Amino acid sequence: MRRRLLSSMLLVAVIAVVLLGVPLGVLVVRLINDEAEQMLRAEATRLLVGVEYSVSQQQKIDPHQLAKNYTDRYIQVYVRGNRPIAVGSPPPPGRELVQEARSEAGYVRVAQDSAQIEQDVRARLVLIVALAVIALGVAVGLATVTSRRLSLPLQDLTKIAERLGSGDARPSRHSYGIPEVDLVAEVLDRSALRISDLLAREREFATDASHQLRTPLTGLTMRLEEMVAAAGQPETVREEGEAAIVQVERLTAVIDELLAAARRQRHAQTGPINVDDVVEQQITEWEPAFRRAQRAVVRRGDQGLSALGTTGGLSQVLSTLMENSLEHGAGVLTIYTTSTDRSVVIEVADEGPGIPESLGHKVFERSVSGGGSTGLGLTLARALVAADGGRLELVRRRPATFAIFLRHAREYGRHRVVSGPA
Repeated sequence: MRRRLLSSMLLVAVIAVVLLGVPLGVLVVRLINDEAEQMLRAEATRLLVGVEYSVSQQQKIDPHQLAKNYTDRYIQVYVRGNRPIAVGSPPPPGRELVQEARSEAGYVRVAQDSAQIEQDVRARLVLIVALAVIALGVAVGLATVTSRRLSLPLQDLTKIAERLGSGDARPSRHSYGIPEVDLVAEVLDRSALRISDLLAREREFATDASHQLRTPLTGLTMRLEEMVAAAGQPETVREEGEAAIVQVERLTAVIDELLAAARRQRHAQTGPINVDDVVEQQITEWEPAFRRAQRAVVRRGDQGLSALGTTGGLSQVLSTLMENSLEHGAGVLTIYTTSTDRSVVIEVADEGPGIPESLGHKVFERSVSGGGSTGLGLTLARALVAADGGRLELVRRRPATFAIFLRHAREYGRHRVVSGPA
């Protein structure tokens, strides 16, 4: 491309020099010749006027004076009744430039060697050619600089595009001073940011999926352990088998929730849910684990509550809070449900030491944990509640008390969100 730009600009410069230089040269030659002719004609006229004056005064024409005044001219004077006068050397044949002036008394003819005029013409043409060469040199320099200025940014953009194709989505943020090229660079930077965001979301999805799937798998493992422990009790085995099936169904629901969150479609699934059913299901699921840890799970507060959300999302959040309490808390775990004018509130609290003051303000931040875990549970739990249109808050640090705020189900008809595919 650089070579094509250079050759194209040079061709344009050559054409411009030819189109301007040739007419200029012709015009200069014509002007020099016309100027020489006009000068000779003016000299002949002046001499004729002088000759007429001398004749009128009956004076003789002095050839020596003419030779002294016009050293490089060949002058011929013809006056009636007088002998012709010739002053100077005649120019060589074929190189004479002659002009004359006539009157009733006679005429004067002035001749000049055209060699001097041709020398002036050559000097002017050489000057024109030199200027043309300088113009071409300047054109070559400008073409080189311009082609370099245009080609290097394009080469740079090519490298950036190749880098994007290889997965390196860092924006370059280059500015080249060329509006069109800067626009391409800006589009590539926006594409890089979008690709980087997509890659980050894919990594987060993989991390979130691995973390969120761990909780139902843990519950399923506990149910299977209960089945093994109760191998001699058919009724218990049947109950635990049914609970394991529920865990598998919940595991499938978790996968659907994660995929929906990755596609940003959770709002489209939000609807009225029975809070009692979700809470009881989680208590049934986690009670054996708390019983083995010699702890109890208690349900208090209002019943018959209905809120806007998703069953899978609320189940995941409650499961995360109960698992955190099982691992880091102590004493009785209390789930308290109530209703206010604005929200349905589900509080989860235990009697443990609570959350350290250093972690209180950032307990929901990603990868922040006070117990050596991944630090993703509360982050994802808050995101799930937010996706359902609610919020998850730490309302008390000691003992640790988390509250889930959901909208009333009666708002479903007025605040329903319709979302399309992401």
